[in-house]
Amino acid sequence: MKTETYGGRVIEIADSESELRDLYGPPSEIAARKCLHRLDEHCRHFIKRSPFLCLSSAAADGSADISPRGDAPGFVRVLDEQTLFVPDRLGNNRIDSLRNLMDNPHVGLLFLIPGIDETLRVNGVARVVLRSELLDECTVGGKTPRSGILVEVREAFLQCAKALKRSRLWSDDYRLTQEQMPTLGKMLVDQLCLTTPVSELDAMIDKAYREKLY
Repeated sequence: MKTETYGGRVIEIADSESELRDLYGPPSEIAARKCLHRLDEHCRHFIKRSPFLCLSSAAADGSADISPRGDAPGFVRVLDEQTLFVPDRLGNNRIDSLRNLMDNPHVGLLFLIPGIDETLRVNGVARVVLRSELLDECTVGGKTPRSGILVEVREAFLQCAKALKRSRLWSDDYRLTQEQMPTLGKMLVDQLCLTTPVSELDAMIDKAYREKLY
């Protein structure tokens, strides 16, 4: 353990797994055993009902990234108990995740289903698919994804509901209206010191949402 000071506060930093284990104790037997190395029927059912996931990746230097992915339930294809296919829909063309996979194929996926507090975690090794019938099968409105992510599953396990229950994610308790938050256009103008009027940028963003989802 090492000690640092931030803002006048003394902070003790863990620097070994044994310190963490002393603090938290051992996991329960179920928690220790629940990690599967394939997608069983419950994992496959969860994925087929999920319209949203977060995809984590890391660059060669270890710097991490996480990206949201969403579409109609079933947009992630379960090819078999060891393999998933995630179509890459239109985004901002930063291709952060795809670039990371060129250097480091390890990924983590977190699947969510609206109204369900449990989540599904899947870890594996991924490759970027540029041409395949799989891409054609993911066509929506005449638009075929330019690429997709093929994931070889190494670990899969259900995550308990505590985090989503604490956050009340699916309830209205913490739900905001758009008026309670600045628009994306406003935040970008401030962050990037743009001269574009906020109203104009918001109109461009809304147009992209309407016309460029796929």
